[in-house]
Amino acid sequence: MAFEFSSLNAAQAEAVNALDGPVLILAGAGTGKTRTVTCRISHMVERGIAPENILAVTFTNKAASEMRERVADMVSKAAGKEITVCTFHSLCVRILRTGIDRLGYKDNFTIYSGNDQTGLIKQIIIRKGGAQEKIEPGMVLSIISKAKNAGGDADLIQDPFIADVARAYQNELRAQNAVDFDDLLLLAERLLREFPDVCEICRKRWTRVTVDEFQDTNGLQMRLLQQLVGEPYHVCVVGDDDQSIYGWRGAEVENILQFEKFFPNPKVIRLEHNYRSSEAIIHTANSLIVHNVGRREKQLRSVKPVGDLLRIISMPGDEEEAEFISHEITELHRVEKKPLEDIAILFRTNSQCRHLELALRKEQIPYRMIGAQSFYDKREVRDMLAYLQVLANPSADVPLLRIMNSPPRGIGQAAAVLLTDTSRERGGSVWEAMGSASDQLSSRAQKSVDAFTEMILGYRERMTSNQENMGSVMTAMLDEMGYIEWVKRSSKNDSEMDMRRDSIDTVIQDLKEASKKKLSLQKYLDMSALARERETDDDIDKQRGVTLITLHASKGLEYPIVYLVGLEEGILPHKRSIDEGTSDEERRLLYVGITRAQDRCTLTWCSVRTKWGQQHAGEASKFLMELDDKYVEQHDYDDIMGAEATEEETDNFFADLKSMFD
Repeated sequence: MAFEFSSLNAAQAEAVNALDGPVLILAGAGTGKTRTVTCRISHMVERGIAPENILAVTFTNKAASEMRERVADMVSKAAGKEITVCTFHSLCVRILRTGIDRLGYKDNFTIYSGNDQTGLIKQIIIRKGGAQEKIEPGMVLSIISKAKNAGGDADLIQDPFIADVARAYQNELRAQNAVDFDDLLLLAERLLREFPDVCEICRKRWTRVTVDEFQDTNGLQMRLLQQLVGEPYHVCVVGDDDQSIYGWRGAEVENILQFEKFFPNPKVIRLEHNYRSSEAIIHTANSLIVHNVGRREKQLRSVKPVGDLLRIISMPGDEEEAEFISHEITELHRVEKKPLEDIAILFRTNSQCRHLELALRKEQIPYRMIGAQSFYDKREVRDMLAYLQVLANPSADVPLLRIMNSPPRGIGQAAAVLLTDTSRERGGSVWEAMGSASDQLSSRAQKSVDAFTEMILGYRERMTSNQENMGSVMTAMLDEMGYIEWVKRSSKNDSEMDMRRDSIDTVIQDLKEASKKKLSLQKYLDMSALARERETDDDIDKQRGVTLITLHASKGLEYPIVYLVGLEEGILPHKRSIDEGTSDEERRLLYVGITRAQDRCTLTWCSVRTKWGQQHAGEASKFLMELDDKYVEQHDYDDIMGAEATEEETDNFFADLKSMFD
């Protein structure tokens, strides 16, 4: 045996031994879920279950690869090769290869993804006369995917034009004997449901099925599982309803809450010993999650001592929040010698990143981004900075070519290539070519070029005259060319639209502040270029440092020291969940965040936060009021900053000073 039962706690051992019938393993945060699952699969082989009859399904290639490696280390080499460990999509490919011809496809079907799908959608939009609408293919694909995962087709799509595109897209896929990733699930479920002989083949092949991260399954995946597993239902699902945080992309927490409805009389085993976090952290997290109604009853217990108290710190604003955290990280690293990689800053929305990035750069603290895009790498931010660069210097070719047709204004790719070639031939800039290539451009393109150059010259004069606020000038230019409306049309959903709008308004607010400080446009651009410098850092720098990570991306990870920022009404819980009266998932999101911390956890909220270029009053999240204060201490930013330095802090300061001179 590759493991000893003595190395497992009682609940883990019970789960490893429960090989028959439906089994539901409720695995709380940090309770050794992956070890339990791999030991259970190894034990199946030990007990004589044929390796080729064992199937384990998870959500990502990375998770499947890790589980496959762990299982392979615990069984013989031959057995390891026979066990099937894969993602849902990979499983569906295997199922469809055995019988997709029953559904009217050829066995050698092609799987479309990424650029294949985008290119096909673009063609169809043009064919349907939607080219002038400038509809974003990604947005259309997102809507089609949502409809498919709801188990339906284009009839579920409300927008008539997009529904028409969706039907044409599906017909085109069929004509090319191709399927997309959503089709894999839909068609596999349909094949098993409509053709009992194919279903029987699959059930005989995989007699023992395990599904990991079960709380993340959607309705379609649940129906697929029901088709795949027949009596006596040797299925084991592993998950934690308290960590179900992907409802916005279709996950249905009811699958785990109502497991008995799908598979009768399951054995329910609870893994409740947490090996990750201190007692203070686990006790506080428990006190939060009990406010969710209808959850599966479980009580996490830490095997570690109480440790440091959690801190809730009220901040005056988001700039102070970012500066306080960056200063404290410097102290942790310099004085306590904590590795930067031990520290993570978790946030709800991408828009919270910017002040944190700037503050960390100011302190020269290396950091890495996970699950969020750097502010200066966002498309709309790059667009706006390119416009500003052209206003400062129209002869700058790279930014000019970027914004020449963004938003679309009739200067297409052919015109851009012609202007670039002309500038090269004449040894001048593209801007100069715009004024001298009228004999080569079509009359329509030349008219568009003339209107564009006139607009740039007009706003260049206003922007550099120092008579108006630069932010107000930028706003007027964006309004005139309909940039924000274009961004709205090309956003996949309301959430993306809000984030992009937030980025635009942040740049405008920065320009307003720069004007108030009497900075020139060029000075502002110089400062922005320095802020973007990190984008060209060496790869080694990108791999080390403090982790900046969204709460959604943090699930499954752990850090000794965690900062949870922006705990305000409208952020966490998110405004949309407040409007819809669905805050349970937001509470689970905070629970996930708190349980990422191993030793220390700090939660912050701001009295004032900048949103869409305006300062808004902040109110502490209702979730903070739900935390039991047994292991929590409340702090105020002003009190902390006004407190006298302790003797230890003073000694450390002078010791550091001395070491600098030494």
